[in-house]
Amino acid sequence: MKKVLCIAAVLCSAIYVKAQHVVAASTIDKKVDALIAKMTLDEKIGQMTQLTLDEVLQTSGGAAIHPLQIDTVKLKEALLKYHVGSILNVSGGANTREVWYGLISKIQEFAAKDRLKIPVIYGIDAMHGQNYTVGATFFPQEIGMAATFNPELARREGEITAYETRASYIPWNFSPVLDLGKNALWPHIYETFGEDPYLVKTMGAAVIKGYQGDDIGNKYKVASCLKHYLGYSFPLDGKDRTPAWIPDRYIREYFLPSFAEAVKSGAKSVMINSSEINGIPVHASKYLLTDVLRGELKFTGIAVTDWQDIKYLHDRHHIAATQKEAVMIAINAGIDMSMVPYDYSFCQYLKELVNEGKVPMTRINESVKRILRVKYELGIFEHPVGNPDDYPKFGSAEFEAVSLKAATESITLLKNTNNILPLKKDAKVLVTGPAANTMRSLDGGWSYTWQGDFSDKFAADKNTVLKAIIQKIGKENVDYQPGTTFADAVDIDATIAAAKKADVIVLCLGEPSYAENPGNINDLSLPAIQTQLATELAKTGKPIVLIMGEGRPRIITEAEGKSAATIMAYLSGNEGGNALADILFGDANPSGRLPFTYPRYPNALVNYYRKNIENGNSDDAMGYNPLYEFGYGLSYTTFAYSNLHISKPALSDGETLTISVDVKNTGSRAGKESVLLYISELYASVTPDTKRLRGFDKIELQPNESRTVTFKITPTDISFINDLSKRVTEAGEFKIQIGNQTQSFNYLTSIVPSRTGKL
Repeated sequence: MKKVLCIAAVLCSAIYVKAQHVVAASTIDKKVDALIAKMTLDEKIGQMTQLTLDEVLQTSGGAAIHPLQIDTVKLKEALLKYHVGSILNVSGGANTREVWYGLISKIQEFAAKDRLKIPVIYGIDAMHGQNYTVGATFFPQEIGMAATFNPELARREGEITAYETRASYIPWNFSPVLDLGKNALWPHIYETFGEDPYLVKTMGAAVIKGYQGDDIGNKYKVASCLKHYLGYSFPLDGKDRTPAWIPDRYIREYFLPSFAEAVKSGAKSVMINSSEINGIPVHASKYLLTDVLRGELKFTGIAVTDWQDIKYLHDRHHIAATQKEAVMIAINAGIDMSMVPYDYSFCQYLKELVNEGKVPMTRINESVKRILRVKYELGIFEHPVGNPDDYPKFGSAEFEAVSLKAATESITLLKNTNNILPLKKDAKVLVTGPAANTMRSLDGGWSYTWQGDFSDKFAADKNTVLKAIIQKIGKENVDYQPGTTFADAVDIDATIAAAKKADVIVLCLGEPSYAENPGNINDLSLPAIQTQLATELAKTGKPIVLIMGEGRPRIITEAEGKSAATIMAYLSGNEGGNALADILFGDANPSGRLPFTYPRYPNALVNYYRKNIENGNSDDAMGYNPLYEFGYGLSYTTFAYSNLHISKPALSDGETLTISVDVKNTGSRAGKESVLLYISELYASVTPDTKRLRGFDKIELQPNESRTVTFKITPTDISFINDLSKRVTEAGEFKIQIGNQTQSFNYLTSIVPSRTGKL
């Protein structure tokens, strides 16, 4: 009886909260409508305009003065003449909270002097923590968070990032990135949650929940922004902002699910893909921006451009003969806010277009309503600037501990020959390689600066891999030689000499930090000098522990062949050095899993959910043969799977299939295991993927402890997009795989898809 009453109380509470939200939404809509009725065309267009911070700062010699200070003449023009509704970005490097407070306070002070007193919505790219505020908590980049296979950690990261972003007096975060990380060359890979659609949508929804909670008006929450809608991550040549060719069926099968799930999770804004798909820039695609995003996904929030992308419709894409035509195309397609970001041309062109009847007033009102609604929901009409005293946990030890936990769970052990790891703490260790003593290979881009090139300055109090190892086992047990930079030799001979005196070599290879276009590469191979360093060190006969600090899977096949142990560290954040040292010396047990397929060769870039014909024949050396497959990762303990059970041999329409498996820790120490559920359809009208991730759960087990892990599957969970771009589940046989356990079931349906696409 007590249980029944408890359930009833929970249901009543949920209904009450939902009712409150409905009332609040209705109240906000009335306020928005009343405000719009008072607005002039200039004021409405101003709300649709977003400037970069640099345009309102004091400068000297063309550069912003530091610490940053507002130029009141420029700000007056922006807010009182053009009624600009949004400002974004950081100028130079990260600011202190005090500087942010001064900037945001001055901006909102001037906004309150405008006729209608509409506050500015300030936006920032807080990609892995509030990375533009000094002293904030940095987490692993999204690719590392994906490797944790732990949505609860992603949600917690979102909560802390939201807290520290609001503590910086900013209510709008241009995150998460929900692009599918399919092409390993692409420089944004580290910003994604990996190559699998289910993993991306699950982790993305979790971090959005952390950012927004149930009420973005809460002083510890922010509005999220989904990036980059849609198909941005699959350019043909792997370069940033270059064309993609993606059939509609393929978009819907692989790229759209993460955005659809995020919209269901209540995301408040979306940033648009800067590039083009099938020859159509996404900023010009009414089909993607209105028909799909608004019509199918039912998205009601703000659609904001990326950096001056309306201008690029003319300058780069050449689909608009003039800048004015570019504005017309983008707004009519469905854009709400233009990240201009350097001038007021957008305001001028859009006003002319409305007066000429080329952009209807209904479109303007739609966009302004969406923008104002989010501003009201954020509570910035009532509290445009936060209270500095409300954020005592900013940069706290509590938050740092969560960051360390995330870094530890992300780091992925790929090889451990003869259990060389963990190392003994009295071992003589040579630490070498270009990634060994720099925070740039732990933090990556979007860290203090856009390119992350000053992380060693801003994070000087944090531990690089070298510093963490010294702290762990003592300076007397550690020798350090850089060996090489990321591209050039330093003193390989000295490094070899030091290696001969060591018991073990910790070789840290990888990439320096980068973001966007500066991260473009022509060759996925690791720079030759780094491979040469590994080869020369191997000749000493001393065991090599290879650590990869990188944002994408660079080709390491030759160097990796020389190692006794291999660790993928990704870009694990400010606590990454400490997490690595804990794992190297056994104070933590690795549990990360690869969120992408690690290629063996530069052009063998095949995702794990490949088609069967990509597998190759049994004697085909050119078939699917990655260095490591998606989902792979080792532990210092072992796990055994048994008793895979399904609740029924056949699944029918409207039913649920329960799948369970027993997992036992068969080793001698506690460990965490990501239990991955794969399902394969054996035959279908569209060639089926070899296998697809359909569920996962992360558990912790003590030695000899067992647990039953359960998944529930509905027909929708095993559906696919057919050749008519319709989601269907076809009758047939399906294979389940969890660990080394397999089982089959049949799906029986009375619904037969017609060739017209109607079900």
